[in-house]
Amino acid sequence: SQSYHKDQLGGAQRSRVQRGRSNSDPLRATAVQNLFTWKAGLEFGAAQSYLSLEKLGEGVFASVYKGISRINGQLVALKVIRMKKEEGVPFTAIREASLLKRLKHANIVLLHDIIHTRETLTLVFEYVQTDLAHYMTQHPGGLHSHNVRIFMFQLLRALSYIHGRRILHRDLKPHNLLISYLGELKLADFGLARSKSIPSQTFSSAVVTLWYRPPDVLLGSTDYSTALDMWGAGCIFIEMLQGSPAFAGGTDELEQLQIIWKVLGVPSEDNWPGVSLLPNYRPGTVRNHMYGWGLPSKTEDLVQKMLKVVPMMRVSAQEALQHLYFSTLPAPIMHLRDTVSIFKVPGVCLATEFKDIFNPERQVKPSLLPATKQW
Repeated sequence: SQSYHKDQLGGAQRSRVQRGRSNSDPLRATAVQNLFTWKAGLEFGAAQSYLSLEKLGEGVFASVYKGISRINGQLVALKVIRMKKEEGVPFTAIREASLLKRLKHANIVLLHDIIHTRETLTLVFEYVQTDLAHYMTQHPGGLHSHNVRIFMFQLLRALSYIHGRRILHRDLKPHNLLISYLGELKLADFGLARSKSIPSQTFSSAVVTLWYRPPDVLLGSTDYSTALDMWGAGCIFIEMLQGSPAFAGGTDELEQLQIIWKVLGVPSEDNWPGVSLLPNYRPGTVRNHMYGWGLPSKTEDLVQKMLKVVPMMRVSAQEALQHLYFSTLPAPIMHLRDTVSIFKVPGVCLATEFKDIFNPERQVKPSLLPATKQW
């Protein structure tokens, strides 16, 4: 399924008094401010409270627009979901809205408002300039190791938060990780997310984009938990480090498994009791194989802990945050409140990417990056 741009930029002001920059509003959008007059009495939940500025993307069920709030002048992302007369609101939209309404974290995209009309359901999100997929496209060949550490810490913060609330994201991939101009990472697109607090025996194995789907789910398992997301996070970790997907090329479940087995080896009943009972299991000849990714020792150790073939052996998000790989980050970063950005800690900032050091003319201001597909 396509995913489209969902970002947000906090921006304009109600009066002529200049306000300080928000983390997601580097330019203040003063030209936009002068186009509109903010009206008193407008309320959240009303369609007339938002103005659409430009379309950012379109999918089967929804279109996404960059918009502006007439209540407070903030730039927002408007995800307009079309309702079918026979079916009503798509269940994924209901799921996404219900989950995000109760998730308040610096590294999770913020749902500002919900607007329900007879024809559409509109989710009003914070606006973030770009996503990790586009950031990696801008900086090919692998990201600066310091920036990988900053992004991974924020992703694990978000996962630790939702996993602690028994919520699985189930669709981790670079397109679903928004990046602000400061380098803030925000987990987005909760359309496939599920709450484990509701007992269910009907989890689907058709989740997670193929290249980021763990072997247990590729094998047909529907009895999964937080380890599902940790595999996806490990794949993204490798992709940021080396500049290409960890397990690219699969076009179906069996082909994707073969790509993983070539790197990590084919599991057996000896090292994974019960694996032969999974629907897509095929015995293989390459066993207990693991080659290193050629990374520094602490980095390599964390990667291998996240990319364990056996789901029960994968590290948790909370455990991963305590890994020595993150020991070079300032100590206060480990003790922030959920809603506080790591960039509030003195000394935390992104490093200049290598491509920009050697080619300064190709540097692109994040605020001017083109819209990218992200819902």
